[in-house]
Amino acid sequence: MEGKKDKMIHTHIAKVVTVAAVVVWGLPLGAATVCVNSSGQGGCQKTIGAAVAAASKGDTINIAAGTYKETVTIGQTLALIGTDPTKTIIDATGLSNGIIVDGIGNPGLNGVVISGLTVQNANFEGILVTNSSNITIAGNVLTGNNKGLGFAGGMPVCPGIPSFETNEGFDCGEAIHLEGVQHSTVSNNSITLNAGGILLSDDTGATHDNLIAGNSVINNPSDCGITLASHVPAANAGSTSPLGVYNNTVVGNTSSQNGLKGEGAGVGLFASDVGTKVYGNIIVNNVLTGNDLPGIAVHGHTPQQNLDGNVFIGNKISGNGADTDDAFTPTTAGIMFLSVSPVSGTVFEQNSIDTEGIGIAWNAPGEAKIQRNSFSGGIGIYNFGAGTVNGEGNWWGCPAGPIGPSLFVVGCSTSFGPVTFNSWAVAAPK
Repeated sequence: MEGKKDKMIHTHIAKVVTVAAVVVWGLPLGAATVCVNSSGQGGCQKTIGAAVAAASKGDTINIAAGTYKETVTIGQTLALIGTDPTKTIIDATGLSNGIIVDGIGNPGLNGVVISGLTVQNANFEGILVTNSSNITIAGNVLTGNNKGLGFAGGMPVCPGIPSFETNEGFDCGEAIHLEGVQHSTVSNNSITLNAGGILLSDDTGATHDNLIAGNSVINNPSDCGITLASHVPAANAGSTSPLGVYNNTVVGNTSSQNGLKGEGAGVGLFASDVGTKVYGNIIVNNVLTGNDLPGIAVHGHTPQQNLDGNVFIGNKISGNGADTDDAFTPTTAGIMFLSVSPVSGTVFEQNSIDTEGIGIAWNAPGEAKIQRNSFSGGIGIYNFGAGTVNGEGNWWGCPAGPIGPSLFVVGCSTSFGPVTFNSWAVAAPK
């Protein structure tokens, strides 16, 4: 890689290092601390909601161990800090959400911090964040949310989910949902046994420049581990055109065993309708194993969509499933990229893919750079379409490279379809 793309990648990596290394719990001068415990002793509030109502902008709410059966709605800058995520629990059984960061009702909302909590058993999202910026969700446990998910006519449905969530009827919004959110961080959370894991969408506004880092997203049975999805805008979005999910960084997450009762990739990038756009995102250094769909699935099913400039670097991918429907792969796949619309600027580099029938499947009009990856057996690169694939410098599992199978060399991956390469790695990457 070189030039503009190389500079963009290094900018994103620098952002990842900076944000991941330093979490600033900065509060305005004069900010106070409000305490919560279930007995109300020591001048504390008995519920988190009461503490939020009593707090002023910039305050920190410290929550003692205990189980709090409520939905907490936040409409101003606050820090919500639990004593211990295994002992400080928001139980939203029978309620819509565990926590709502309500930027729709509070325009300009920013600077909310949520940390040290378990959020469980909500009918919809455990944590829903709308139309906000500079939000931090770190060090929480989310489990057993999306309880409202059901089936009608064999199809998943989510009765009662708000109308501004235009395309969440099949997963109830997943465990954490950022909608119309920018410059925010979701990091080091444990997310398991929800319908799906983490969702970034643009129903009510563009979702961009967010960091999804270091999360453990495992065994969410009905959908993807991490999803970036562009949808038809909601009525309150202020636009009739999709607003986009772009310039987000997904780094250092483990996304495994998701979608096993439905359809779920480790990481999914999806454009759902005409004009939708998921572009300029970086998916880097994630571990993606044992998911129902490929480790990474990118789907653009209709014309006039924008899936340009997405970059996939350094991911470890193994043991995932085949893709389905119009993104069909004939066997299991590490990465599947389907687009009906022309695409540009797509890069797959330094990914390690094994125990897959196909390493990287490409089915799009446009060029992909698939370089310096490591494949182990099967078809390393499968080009289904009319687009072009630059496959230089990959390790194909043996020194003979992709021509190894034609020379009866055992253990080599091969390529299928139009893939250009004049050279390949002759030793496995270290």
